[in-house]
Amino acid sequence: MMTTATLTPFLIFLTLGFHHVRSNTLTPESLPSSPPEQPHRTAFHFQPPQNWMNDPNGPMYYNGVYHLFYQYNPSGPLFAEHMYWAHSVSHDLINWTPLDIAIAPTEPFDHISCWSGSATILPGNKPVMLYTGIDSENRQVQNLIEPKNLSDPYLREWVKYTGNPVINLPDGIQHDDFRDPTTAWLADDGKWRIIVGSQKDKKGIAFLYQSEDFVNWSMHESPLHEVAGTGIWECPDFFPVWVDSTNGVDTSVMNSRVKHVLKVGLFDYQKDYYMIGDYNFVNENYVPQNELTLGTLRYDYGKYYASKSFFDPVKNRRILLAWVNESDSEADDVAKGWSGLHSFPRSIWLDKNQKQLVQWPIKEIETLYENEATVENKNLEDGSSHEILGITAWQVDVKLSFKLTNLEEAEKLEPSGVDPQLVCSEMDALKKGKFGPFGLLALASHDLTEQTAIFFRVFQNNGRYIVLMCSDQSRSSTRNGLDKTTYGAFVDIDPQQDEISLRTLIDHSIVESFGGGGKTCITARVYPTLAIKDEAHLFAFNNGTESVLITELSAWSVNKARINTEENVGRANQ
Repeated sequence: MMTTATLTPFLIFLTLGFHHVRSNTLTPESLPSSPPEQPHRTAFHFQPPQNWMNDPNGPMYYNGVYHLFYQYNPSGPLFAEHMYWAHSVSHDLINWTPLDIAIAPTEPFDHISCWSGSATILPGNKPVMLYTGIDSENRQVQNLIEPKNLSDPYLREWVKYTGNPVINLPDGIQHDDFRDPTTAWLADDGKWRIIVGSQKDKKGIAFLYQSEDFVNWSMHESPLHEVAGTGIWECPDFFPVWVDSTNGVDTSVMNSRVKHVLKVGLFDYQKDYYMIGDYNFVNENYVPQNELTLGTLRYDYGKYYASKSFFDPVKNRRILLAWVNESDSEADDVAKGWSGLHSFPRSIWLDKNQKQLVQWPIKEIETLYENEATVENKNLEDGSSHEILGITAWQVDVKLSFKLTNLEEAEKLEPSGVDPQLVCSEMDALKKGKFGPFGLLALASHDLTEQTAIFFRVFQNNGRYIVLMCSDQSRSSTRNGLDKTTYGAFVDIDPQQDEISLRTLIDHSIVESFGGGGKTCITARVYPTLAIKDEAHLFAFNNGTESVLITELSAWSVNKARINTEENVGRANQ
């Protein structure tokens, strides 16, 4: 661990080497108000009152409070040259109170913009941040910042280290190809490590840096990992997961009971990919089980990018958040006055097969539940549906499981080389198969003119069965000019042994779905015009020729959370 002698230079810098950050305070008077009719603003997903937001930055737990920072344009609903870090706090990851702007572009080392970064808790329970600044010469550099007052659990004010940048642009790297430092981990040799995303000649790179005092950083002789042809890696994340537990792991844990996850955002594709592998800090060697390709595992096979995880020491779990961008136009965003939201927080752990991660909405969502509806042992014949009544279909959490018989009748599919998203697009929710499509029709109008279909199909190949999960947005809105892409991915389950489960969070304009107990996740943005408020309906359906049995179904209305609203301003001062 870090010694007192090692910490001394850093403490001196903390005492003498920082200056105060300019802040913009969100007060009831300064909070902008959205246009009055906003049917697509969400009820229980994180978003600011107005304007543009994107990446989650520096999420952490400190002295009884959860902190979430995020990329923010305080001047309007579109991405801007000058980006800031906005800041909200919570006691439950559900209800959020907005605070002052945490980081603004004020100094030569971040003069143009303050881009993404991460939080690290140093020995002595001292939080610090590393973030990417775009300096006055338009170069991406890495900067250090710390709270002004550690006795303030809300960490309202932050100060920048006057010796910034602590990491300069490496030789041979383009000025705009070096960003997004990770949470640091501390090895037994007393050195901190981080990675920073980059590229050179289309080779994606995770540059590795080491430091004994968190101020003076040196690049390791070789990157932690690199893959040709993948383009720039941004918003990287590197963390351990237990091989034998669903609990979370502190970022600095390294032993034989953990595997390490390397997640990278491929900017050229706007998708997050991850690898699972073995890490040895002695020789700084990371060996993934499977190399990164465009067919590599993803957190989410829909709209889900720039994700960031953190370890929650109170509930002993790792939490995952991501930016979910809009599917409408910039003109639409200007008209409504906002753009972007965050996914609902997910717990994340290594599946027992050690081949992939599993994700599940955090349990705190249950504090918003009311009006439960249940169904058991409901058979759905070919072309039938069952409306789920007694809940608010406009904002709901629904779980259901399907049992299939006579699987030997399943259609054949050779999965190797097959793009599941393409299969879902060609075989949409209206195209009959043997087993499938069956699943949910979310945000549906009464006549099904509008519907977002989340469904499964089951195929067979050489004695084994293949489960395909799809999210079909093609009929999600009567509006034109929207991105209605259909998403799809395979689910690693055996329908002979396991029921096929689906959980979906529906919240006005976002539909987050978890198949196979969270093995496959798909997030979609939709903008219904008919299926809004009390006119929204929710159905379980089967459009396959073989019947399916709903063994159990539970759905709950989800009440509106208090998220960055005017009534929340001032709560942090109480």
